Amino acid sequence: MATRRHLANAIRALSMDAVQKASSGHPGAPMGMADIAEVLWNDHMNHNPTNPEWADRDRFILSNGHGSMLIYSLLHLSGYDLPMSSLSSFRQLHSQCAGHPEYGYAPGIETTTGPLGQGITNGVGFAMAEKLMADQFNRPGHDIVNHNTYVFLGDGCLMEGVSHEACSLAGTWGLGNLVAFWDDNNISIDGHIDGWYTDDTVKRFESYGWHVQSVDGHDPKAISAAITAAKGVKDKPSMICCKTIIGFGSPNKSGSHDCHGAALGEDEVALTRKELDWDSAPFEIPTDVYEGWDAKASGADKEAAWNAKFDTYSNAHPELAAEFKRRMAGELPANWKQTTDAFIVETNEKAASVASRKASQNAITALAPVLPEFLGGSADLTGSNLTSCASFKHVSGKEMGNYISYGVREFGMFAIMNGMTLHGGLIPFGGTFHMFSDYAKSALRMAALMKIRTIAVLTHDSIGQGEDGPTHQPIENTAAMRYIPNMDVWRPADSVEVAVAWTAAVERMDGPTSLVLSRQGIPGRSHDAADFNAMRKGAYILSEAKGSADVILIATGSEVDLAAKAQEALAASGISARVVSMPSTNVFDRQDQAYKDSILTPGIKRVAIEAGVTDFWRKYVGLEGGVVGIDTFGESAPGGVVMEHFGFTVENVVKTVKEVL
Repeated sequence: MATRRHLANAIRALSMDAVQKASSGHPGAPMGMADIAEVLWNDHMNHNPTNPEWADRDRFILSNGHGSMLIYSLLHLSGYDLPMSSLSSFRQLHSQCAGHPEYGYAPGIETTTGPLGQGITNGVGFAMAEKLMADQFNRPGHDIVNHNTYVFLGDGCLMEGVSHEACSLAGTWGLGNLVAFWDDNNISIDGHIDGWYTDDTVKRFESYGWHVQSVDGHDPKAISAAITAAKGVKDKPSMICCKTIIGFGSPNKSGSHDCHGAALGEDEVALTRKELDWDSAPFEIPTDVYEGWDAKASGADKEAAWNAKFDTYSNAHPELAAEFKRRMAGELPANWKQTTDAFIVETNEKAASVASRKASQNAITALAPVLPEFLGGSADLTGSNLTSCASFKHVSGKEMGNYISYGVREFGMFAIMNGMTLHGGLIPFGGTFHMFSDYAKSALRMAALMKIRTIAVLTHDSIGQGEDGPTHQPIENTAAMRYIPNMDVWRPADSVEVAVAWTAAVERMDGPTSLVLSRQGIPGRSHDAADFNAMRKGAYILSEAKGSADVILIATGSEVDLAAKAQEALAASGISARVVSMPSTNVFDRQDQAYKDSILTPGIKRVAIEAGVTDFWRKYVGLEGGVVGIDTFGESAPGGVVMEHFGFTVENVVKTVKEVL
């Protein structure tokens, strides 16, 4: 039978061999953390390699994702469907074993990691989701939601500011189901970190309200005892500070940055094999090592035990059990379409003139009763984002609820939401000012990259928000969000468009949505019923030209009303204009060419109107068209005054059209 050290050395061998073959990668971290991983996965993790989607499995996140060969080795060795051929093609095109762990590439990868700090923040989201789901579904004697989230992280994750945002909130929530392991090796790419990272990490995490332990990261007994102690603390998240040697086993490169982000080299690999007493050829694992790692049988037993427990729960609480299955499967309620169709019709009949942020709150209020998985929140701007409603109850980890005050933590909020979505059972949305989407951009991008449903509510969408001035007035932000691949951005023009946008955001299963909403009021408008489906296509003809169109006016958000008024003024000058509302350019771009041509008829000159950067609109109007936009920063004054100052007037639209024609 293989010893613990030999089991851990399998990780070291696979890691150095894969990096060496690829001539690219980071062997040091997996070699340094191998002993910790072996103890955690073999003695403490509840998981089933034959069913990576088991609802009550423990979650494992490698926040220091550059050490990706660690998780690939763990998945392969313990029995997941990740063949050795994938490990040997590490970092090659279309390999399951990409340079950093990618969600959806290989079974058992819970989240994409690589941008440091986001993995631990996702982990906080996983743990928060588990706590919320436990609050909602567990009943006395029936703990069907009862698992832990384990996170490996390095010095880089702790240096990134987002780790402060998330770990501080985790302490406030008292997340006893979260256990983090700090790879304390004193090394980053630039070398020994003493010159740029001297934080007292123990005191830092104790001040957050965490349970903190320090251990030798190469002592299996000490590691196991620390994990046991961490699992026993139910009212605090745990940080286990593991003193390790980066590149453990390498005679000449361990303990230095030389093994952090580069292959060891053929000669050093050979020397390391001798040092580790590892006789097997590259990508070969001895039978006794495979036997020592194999978790398929034990994992199946653990899941079977949970299934029996769930059957008992189902008998006692059949409705709750059915609801749990629906939510973990990501299915919308049976009455979803009926409810949303009725809400859109009702909104259209009222045609209320309100800010689109208020129309958004109306939508949240209407959707919340039919959508128990709805989980709202805001980064300390609830009263401005209007992201809460009467049926929501605030939650801080100490009691049940479905609305979260994240504090001033925009980046942390959206990265936490990613973790919640990946956990399953919840549909999170979070609000902030659109200007601060810059803070959160990396987390929003990660949601798009992973193709997961999160919803960003981004209010105060333009210079029209007024007095707060240029620091709070988005100029380039809407265009920047639209440029994120797989991100759907909606900038609705009235309450009906808001209702349609919210419905589309919830129904979208393969990516995130950003709702860009106004602070200022927008006129209400009644639509023909046919417009509802057209809105879902991202753009539609709001008002057709009288006779043959001379020009097409394309507008979004609050500027749609300006386009409608300009249409009337142009008609007085003998110019016939079609008005197109384009609430989502991303959705419109996915339509077939016939539909796009029916909205933006080829050969007709076009003018776009949006309170944002002008270059974005050249893809729709061409070089021969016109754009009424803004390419400078704003000013501090009442919103209407600022809009007029920067040319968002009927007169300027008419002038621009005449210049184009």
